Amino acid sequence: MTEILPDETKRFVRAAVAEPDETLQAMEERGEDFPTVGREVGQFLRLLAYAVDAERIFEFGSGFGYSAYWFAEALPEDGEIVLTEYDADELDEAREYLEAGGFADRATFENGDANEIVDHHDGPFDVVLIDHNKDGYPEAWESIREKVAPGGVVIADNAMVAGRQDFDAILDAIEGGNPEMNENTRGIVEYLLAVRDDPDFETSAIPLGEGIAVSYRR
Repeated sequence: MTEILPDETKRFVRAAVAEPDETLQAMEERGEDFPTVGREVGQFLRLLAYAVDAERIFEFGSGFGYSAYWFAEALPEDGEIVLTEYDADELDEAREYLEAGGFADRATFENGDANEIVDHHDGPFDVVLIDHNKDGYPEAWESIREKVAPGGVVIADNAMVAGRQDFDAILDAIEGGNPEMNENTRGIVEYLLAVRDDPDFETSAIPLGEGIAVSYRR
């Protein structure tokens, strides 16, 4: 598997992040056998939410609420974050964790396919996180891009590595090559090319966690 950052850089980035609260620490223990964005990406997500004065956030794929918890801390009391998760048990866990942190009143919990749920929510959203099935990233982008507020951001997790993705094929494809790709790799490639070439957005790749792509709506 491709290593995004050298070990010393990973240690530096982690050391620069303040210790999370008790609920987030409990979530990190829960996440030892479940993929999450990780502490470094989580803190960066919260930073972005603060930077754009986020009031409404939408997540494509929320799992047991780890990333949503980071986001929720940055929302005003009357703000809203929409969590979507196909697994009802994980969504129940998310509700419990956000209740423990005192953020459940800012959350809307939606069980089902995020690419279908988003059609039932009007924008604008200040922050969007895409972190569900990788072959669904292009559809998620098409569903959400017009609902992003000017000055808002879309963050795609696993933009570089995760699961069955082939980093070498992703790199080759976005540099103009035509490699063989599985459906997960193809989904990431199509997404990255779409956001890169969209004139309404400015996109940058950030080598944190498993790689994130951040797209700012002009």
